[in-house]
Amino acid sequence: MSRFKTAGQSLVELLLTLVISLLPVCTGLIILFYQQDKKFEETSRISVNEAIYSVDLALDRIHDSASAALALAGTGCENAKPHLLDQVSKVPHLRSLALTVEGRTYCSTLGTPYSPDLMIPDAQSPFHLLLDPPATPDAVLLTYQLSENTLGVIATSYGILLRNELRAFQTGLTLLLEFGDSYIWTDGDSRDKTRPSQVEFFNEGVSKKYGYTVKAGYAQGYSAREARKTLIPILPSLALVGIITGSITYLGFYRQRKRVRSAASTA
Repeated sequence: MSRFKTAGQSLVELLLTLVISLLPVCTGLIILFYQQDKKFEETSRISVNEAIYSVDLALDRIHDSASAALALAGTGCENAKPHLLDQVSKVPHLRSLALTVEGRTYCSTLGTPYSPDLMIPDAQSPFHLLLDPPATPDAVLLTYQLSENTLGVIATSYGILLRNELRAFQTGLTLLLEFGDSYIWTDGDSRDKTRPSQVEFFNEGVSKKYGYTVKAGYAQGYSAREARKTLIPILPSLALVGIITGSITYLGFYRQRKRVRSAASTA
Protein backbone atom coordinates (compact mmCIF):
# COMPACT_ATOMS: atom_id res chain seq x y z
CA MET A 1 0.00 0.00 0.00
CA SER A 2 2.83 2.36 0.84
CA ARG A 3 4.38 1.75 -2.59
CA PHE A 4 1.16 2.76 -4.37
CA LYS A 5 0.83 5.74 -2.09
CA THR A 6 4.41 6.80 -2.78
CA ALA A 7 3.97 6.33 -6.55
CA GLY A 8 0.72 8.33 -6.49
CA GLN A 9 2.34 11.08 -4.50
CA SER A 10 5.29 11.20 -6.94
CA LEU A 11 2.88 11.42 -9.89
CA VAL A 12 0.99 14.30 -8.26
CA GLU A 13 4.24 16.08 -7.53
CA LEU A 14 5.38 15.59 -11.13
CA LEU A 15 2.10 16.97 -12.50
CA LEU A 16 2.24 19.95 -10.13
CA THR A 17 5.84 20.59 -11.17
CA LEU A 18 4.84 20.58 -14.85
CA VAL A 19 1.88 22.90 -14.24
CA ILE A 20 3.98 25.32 -12.19
CA SER A 21 6.73 25.19 -14.84
CA LEU A 22 4.26 26.09 -17.60
CA LEU A 23 2.62 28.86 -15.59
CA PRO A 24 5.27 31.59 -16.23
CA VAL A 25 5.47 30.53 -19.89
CA CYS A 26 1.71 30.78 -20.41
CA THR A 27 1.50 34.02 -18.42
CA GLY A 28 4.31 35.54 -20.49
CA LEU A 29 2.60 34.55 -23.75
CA ILE A 30 -0.74 35.97 -22.63
CA ILE A 31 0.88 39.27 -21.65
CA LEU A 32 2.80 39.36 -24.94
CA PHE A 33 -0.29 38.83 -27.08
CA TYR A 34 -2.35 41.26 -25.00
CA GLN A 35 0.26 44.02 -25.26
CA GLN A 36 0.65 43.44 -28.99
CA ASP A 37 -3.10 43.64 -29.59
CA LYS A 38 -3.35 46.83 -27.50
CA LYS A 39 -0.47 48.33 -29.46
CA PHE A 40 -2.05 47.53 -32.84
CA GLU A 41 -5.45 48.82 -31.73
CA GLU A 42 -3.99 52.07 -30.42
CA THR A 43 -1.78 52.54 -33.49
CA SER A 44 -4.79 52.10 -35.77
CA ARG A 45 -6.92 54.53 -33.78
CA ILE A 46 -4.24 57.20 -33.45
CA SER A 47 -3.20 56.87 -37.09
CA VAL A 48 -6.74 57.68 -38.26
CA ASN A 49 -6.70 60.96 -36.33
CA GLU A 50 -3.16 61.80 -37.42
CA ALA A 51 -3.96 60.98 -41.06
CA ILE A 52 -6.97 63.30 -41.00
CA TYR A 53 -4.82 66.06 -39.54
CA SER A 54 -2.02 65.50 -42.05
CA VAL A 55 -4.25 65.20 -45.12
CA ASP A 56 -6.30 68.22 -44.04
CA LEU A 57 -3.10 70.28 -44.04
CA ALA A 58 -2.28 69.08 -47.56
CA LEU A 59 -5.80 69.90 -48.75
CA ASP A 60 -5.61 73.28 -47.04
CA ARG A 61 -2.79 74.19 -49.41
CA ILE A 62 -4.97 73.36 -52.40
CA HIS A 63 -7.83 75.35 -50.87
CA ASP A 64 -5.54 78.36 -50.33
CA SER A 65 -4.41 78.22 -53.96
CA ALA A 66 -8.00 78.02 -55.17
CA SER A 67 -8.99 80.90 -52.90
CA ALA A 68 -6.23 83.06 -54.34
CA ALA A 69 -7.33 82.20 -57.89
CA LEU A 70 -10.99 82.90 -57.08
CA ALA A 71 -10.21 86.62 -57.12
CA LEU A 72 -9.60 86.27 -60.88
CA ALA A 73 -12.91 84.51 -61.58
CA GLY A 74 -15.12 86.60 -63.81
CA THR A 75 -12.27 88.49 -65.45
CA GLY A 76 -11.28 87.90 -69.05
CA CYS A 77 -9.19 84.83 -69.75
CA GLU A 78 -6.47 86.83 -71.55
CA ASN A 79 -5.83 88.84 -68.39
CA ALA A 80 -6.39 86.02 -65.89
CA LYS A 81 -4.48 83.15 -67.54
CA PRO A 82 -0.93 84.55 -67.09
CA HIS A 83 -1.62 84.94 -63.36
CA LEU A 84 -2.99 81.39 -63.15
CA LEU A 85 0.02 79.99 -64.99
CA ASP A 86 2.37 81.89 -62.70
CA GLN A 87 0.60 80.53 -59.63
CA VAL A 88 0.74 76.93 -60.90
CA SER A 89 4.45 77.22 -61.74
CA LYS A 90 5.27 78.47 -58.24
CA VAL A 91 3.21 75.94 -56.26
CA PRO A 92 4.53 72.34 -56.50
CA HIS A 93 1.32 70.66 -55.35
CA LEU A 94 -0.79 72.23 -58.14
CA ARG A 95 -1.27 70.67 -61.53
CA SER A 96 -3.80 73.12 -62.96
CA LEU A 97 -6.24 75.92 -62.21
CA ALA A 98 -9.44 76.72 -64.08
CA LEU A 99 -11.98 79.51 -63.74
CA THR A 100 -15.70 78.81 -64.07
CA VAL A 101 -18.89 80.78 -64.57
CA GLU A 102 -22.14 79.03 -63.66
CA GLY A 103 -20.28 75.73 -63.49
CA ARG A 104 -18.71 76.02 -66.94
CA THR A 105 -14.96 76.29 -67.43
CA TYR A 106 -14.02 79.32 -69.48
CA CYS A 107 -10.31 79.69 -68.66
CA SER A 108 -7.78 77.00 -67.75
CA THR A 109 -4.03 76.57 -67.48
CA LEU A 110 -4.49 73.32 -69.43
CA GLY A 111 -4.64 73.32 -73.19
CA THR A 112 -7.68 71.01 -73.14
CA PRO A 113 -9.66 71.48 -69.92
CA TYR A 114 -11.77 68.65 -68.60
CA SER A 115 -15.49 68.72 -69.09
CA PRO A 116 -17.43 70.05 -66.06
CA ASP A 117 -19.17 66.73 -65.36
CA LEU A 118 -15.80 65.11 -64.59
CA MET A 119 -14.95 67.78 -62.03
CA ILE A 120 -18.13 67.84 -59.98
CA PRO A 121 -17.38 66.84 -56.36
CA ASP A 122 -19.62 64.53 -54.39
CA ALA A 123 -22.16 65.79 -51.89
CA GLN A 124 -19.96 65.18 -48.84
CA SER A 125 -16.65 66.61 -49.97
CA PRO A 126 -15.54 69.42 -52.31
CA PHE A 127 -12.69 67.12 -53.32
CA HIS A 128 -13.05 64.43 -55.94
CA LEU A 129 -10.75 61.68 -57.24
CA LEU A 130 -10.54 61.67 -61.00
CA LEU A 131 -9.36 58.30 -62.36
CA ASP A 132 -7.94 57.81 -65.87
CA PRO A 133 -8.43 61.42 -67.02
CA PRO A 134 -8.40 61.86 -70.83
CA ALA A 135 -5.16 63.86 -70.92
CA THR A 136 -3.23 61.54 -68.58
CA PRO A 137 -4.49 57.92 -68.78
CA ASP A 138 -3.67 55.65 -65.83
CA ALA A 139 -3.18 58.67 -63.58
CA VAL A 140 -5.14 59.71 -60.51
CA LEU A 141 -5.99 63.37 -60.07
CA LEU A 142 -7.39 65.12 -57.04
CA THR A 143 -9.78 67.92 -57.98
CA TYR A 144 -11.14 70.70 -55.79
CA GLN A 145 -14.01 73.01 -56.63
CA LEU A 146 -14.50 76.35 -54.89
CA SER A 147 -17.49 78.54 -55.73
CA GLU A 148 -18.77 81.96 -54.81
CA ASN A 149 -22.17 82.84 -56.24
CA THR A 150 -21.94 82.01 -59.96
CA LEU A 151 -18.15 82.19 -60.10
CA GLY A 152 -15.77 79.41 -59.21
CA VAL A 153 -12.34 77.81 -59.42
CA ILE A 154 -11.32 74.23 -60.09
CA ALA A 155 -7.88 73.22 -58.83
CA THR A 156 -6.27 69.88 -59.61
CA SER A 157 -3.35 68.03 -58.08
CA TYR A 158 -1.83 64.59 -58.63
CA GLY A 159 -2.90 61.69 -56.41
CA ILE A 160 0.75 61.28 -55.35
CA LEU A 161 0.09 64.17 -52.96
CA LEU A 162 -2.24 61.92 -50.96
CA ARG A 163 -0.05 58.84 -51.27
CA ASN A 164 2.94 60.74 -49.88
CA GLU A 165 0.89 61.70 -46.82
CA LEU A 166 -0.12 58.06 -46.26
CA ARG A 167 3.42 56.73 -46.72
CA ALA A 168 4.55 58.76 -43.72
CA PHE A 169 2.71 56.37 -41.39
CA GLN A 170 3.89 53.17 -39.70
CA THR A 171 4.71 50.20 -41.91
CA GLY A 172 2.21 47.36 -41.71
CA LEU A 173 -0.88 49.50 -41.18
CA THR A 174 -3.00 50.00 -44.30
CA LEU A 175 -4.48 53.49 -44.56
CA LEU A 176 -7.11 54.29 -47.18
CA LEU A 177 -8.67 57.63 -48.15
CA GLU A 178 -12.23 57.52 -49.43
CA PHE A 179 -13.80 60.38 -51.38
CA GLY A 180 -17.40 59.41 -52.06
CA ASP A 181 -17.34 56.18 -54.08
CA SER A 182 -13.64 56.47 -54.94
CA TYR A 183 -10.66 55.59 -52.78
CA ILE A 184 -6.89 55.75 -52.85
CA TRP A 185 -4.13 54.14 -50.78
CA THR A 186 -0.34 53.90 -51.00
CA ASP A 187 -0.28 51.09 -53.56
CA GLY A 188 -3.54 51.43 -55.45
CA ASP A 189 -6.95 53.02 -55.90
CA SER A 190 -10.56 52.32 -56.92
CA ARG A 191 -9.48 50.71 -60.17
CA ASP A 192 -8.06 47.70 -58.31
CA LYS A 193 -10.10 44.50 -58.48
CA THR A 194 -10.19 44.18 -54.69
CA ARG A 195 -9.83 46.62 -51.83
CA PRO A 196 -6.81 46.18 -49.55
CA SER A 197 -7.43 43.99 -46.51
CA GLN A 198 -8.03 46.02 -43.33
CA VAL A 199 -9.94 43.49 -41.24
CA GLU A 200 -7.69 43.48 -38.17
CA PHE A 201 -7.99 46.35 -35.65
CA PHE A 202 -10.10 48.37 -38.09
CA ASN A 203 -10.82 52.03 -37.37
CA GLU A 204 -12.22 54.89 -39.40
CA GLY A 205 -12.83 58.62 -39.12
CA VAL A 206 -14.30 61.46 -41.18
CA SER A 207 -12.66 64.81 -41.81
CA LYS A 208 -14.91 67.51 -40.35
CA LYS A 209 -13.32 70.07 -42.66
CA TYR A 210 -13.44 68.30 -46.03
CA GLY A 211 -15.76 65.30 -45.57
CA TYR A 212 -13.51 62.49 -46.81
CA THR A 213 -13.12 59.26 -44.82
CA VAL A 214 -9.92 57.69 -43.49
CA LYS A 215 -10.00 53.93 -42.95
CA ALA A 216 -7.19 52.10 -41.16
CA GLY A 217 -6.54 48.45 -40.38
CA TYR A 218 -4.10 45.57 -40.66
CA ALA A 219 -4.32 42.87 -43.29
CA GLN A 220 -5.72 39.44 -42.44
CA GLY A 221 -3.10 37.41 -40.55
CA TYR A 222 -0.77 40.35 -39.88
CA SER A 223 -0.97 40.14 -36.08
CA ALA A 224 -0.29 36.38 -36.13
CA ARG A 225 2.82 36.87 -38.28
CA GLU A 226 4.09 39.63 -36.01
CA ALA A 227 3.43 37.48 -32.94
CA ARG A 228 5.54 34.68 -34.40
CA LYS A 229 8.37 37.11 -35.12
CA THR A 230 8.26 38.40 -31.55
CA LEU A 231 7.89 34.93 -30.05
CA ILE A 232 11.02 33.43 -31.63
CA PRO A 233 13.56 35.46 -29.60
CA ILE A 234 11.47 35.49 -26.42
CA LEU A 235 10.42 31.83 -26.21
CA PRO A 236 13.86 30.52 -25.08
CA SER A 237 13.85 33.00 -22.18
CA LEU A 238 10.33 32.00 -21.17
CA ALA A 239 11.28 28.32 -21.41
CA LEU A 240 14.33 28.95 -19.21
CA VAL A 241 12.15 30.67 -16.60
CA GLY A 242 9.78 27.69 -16.71
CA ILE A 243 12.63 25.21 -16.26
CA ILE A 244 14.06 27.15 -13.31
CA THR A 245 10.62 27.45 -11.71
CA GLY A 246 10.00 23.73 -12.20
CA SER A 247 13.40 22.84 -10.77
CA ILE A 248 12.80 24.93 -7.67
CA THR A 249 9.36 23.37 -7.25
CA TYR A 250 10.71 19.83 -7.66
CA LEU A 251 13.51 20.57 -5.20
CA GLY A 252 10.91 21.78 -2.70
CA PHE A 253 8.91 18.56 -3.07
CA TYR A 254 12.10 16.50 -2.73
CA ARG A 255 13.08 18.24 0.51
CA GLN A 256 9.56 17.83 1.86
CA ARG A 257 9.66 14.07 1.16
CA LYS A 258 13.06 13.84 2.79
CA ARG A 259 11.78 15.56 5.94
CA VAL A 260 8.75 13.30 6.04
CA ARG A 261 10.90 10.18 5.73
CA SER A 262 13.31 11.46 8.33
CA ALA A 263 10.45 12.16 10.74
CA ALA A 264 8.96 8.70 10.06
CA SER A 265 12.26 6.89 10.69
CA THR A 266 12.81 8.82 13.90
CA ALA A 267 9.33 7.95 15.14
